[in-house]
Amino acid sequence: MRFVELSGGAMSALLDGDLSEASRVAGVSLTEYFVTDRARWLWQFRLDQMAADPGQARWMVRQAVVGDKDLVVGHAGFHGPPDEFGMVEIGYSVVPDFRRQGYARSALIELLRRAAAETTVLTVRATISPDNVASLATISGFGFVEVGEQWDEEDGRELVFEVPARRIPPA
Repeated sequence: MRFVELSGGAMSALLDGDLSEASRVAGVSLTEYFVTDRARWLWQFRLDQMAADPGQARWMVRQAVVGDKDLVVGHAGFHGPPDEFGMVEIGYSVVPDFRRQGYARSALIELLRRAAAETTVLTVRATISPDNVASLATISGFGFVEVGEQWDEEDGRELVFEVPARRIPPA
């Protein structure tokens, strides 16, 4: 798996529902999954973050791409740069047709590797709905420890998990 940047231009095209323009700008073929209401909410949120602080762009969402035909199986990234305590929160989503094939695990491994490579990152956080059995299974085995819970306006109750950033993920 490799990550391909999803630029502001591509996110703007997705907000407009223009898959062909978004795909052209992104350099890979995106699917309807990228223009769902939930996805559009994410693109608007990330564009607002980048407008407030353009330096955050390198921490934002990327397309998860596999194979030599550049198959886009989802998106992944950080919710922003490290906070004052060196914590970054990860997020990933897999296109429904590609779920249960190991792509979320591959995205998680790549996110953990990227976090470990950043000297300013000390902790990686994942917040997951207690009902999201698939995501809970995805993070198991990576050393995440439940440290609490929170209420998310978009997603409701979430369990909060953290792992030290320097922990090397399994291959």
